[in-house]
Amino acid sequence: MAVLLDPDKEAIETVELKMKQIHSSGATHIFVGGSSVPRQQTQQLVLEIKKYSELPVVLFPGDATQISQVADGLLFLSLLSGRNPEYLIEQHVRAIPQLLSAGLEVIPTGYLLIDGGSESSVERVSGTLPMKTDDIEKIVHTAKAGELLGMKLIYLEAGSGALHPIAPKIIQAVKECVDIPVIVGGGISNKTQMKAARSAGADMVVLGTALEQNTGIFKPFQQQESF
Repeated sequence: MAVLLDPDKEAIETVELKMKQIHSSGATHIFVGGSSVPRQQTQQLVLEIKKYSELPVVLFPGDATQISQVADGLLFLSLLSGRNPEYLIEQHVRAIPQLLSAGLEVIPTGYLLIDGGSESSVERVSGTLPMKTDDIEKIVHTAKAGELLGMKLIYLEAGSGALHPIAPKIIQAVKECVDIPVIVGGGISNKTQMKAARSAGADMVVLGTALEQNTGIFKPFQQQESF
């Protein structure tokens, strides 16, 4: 399990307490990122996290400006569900000058935005529409195309504030077709939904605000997750 922290929403003075909550949850990774956050803000949050936690801190950037050399890794996200070249390749090119000297573990990740029942920040910022939940074949084919292009992870995202998480049948269909780890995030707000995602084949589940609202209820899912 990973916990996603948005630098635009996390107050620095509350990080120590948040880390205690995350450690008690059984999380194995901390993702840091947002749709439109300055690099300085991202770096400040990463540095504060590292004061209180030894968990791997992995960047989940909205664009090339959110790269911090003090993190441990970076999900090099390509928005495969959309057709905006800015988020398919352009931001990646812009990031190279920083990545050449950053020393981060860079993980090529195929990012698929799936309809979660409400407009997400990813949709607004990227100018792309989420994939329809009833077109499972297209979702699966997109994920497989990402794998064949060399992606090391597939990230199925319902979006921040989603009204419902990605359906288990979608997760299962993708997992059965690809041979790389599948990460699932967005709309997961309770233990039942988390268990359903894991049972469907998700290799890692990402929680955002759910941890704040349900501190400690995910302990039964403590286990080592790796990419």
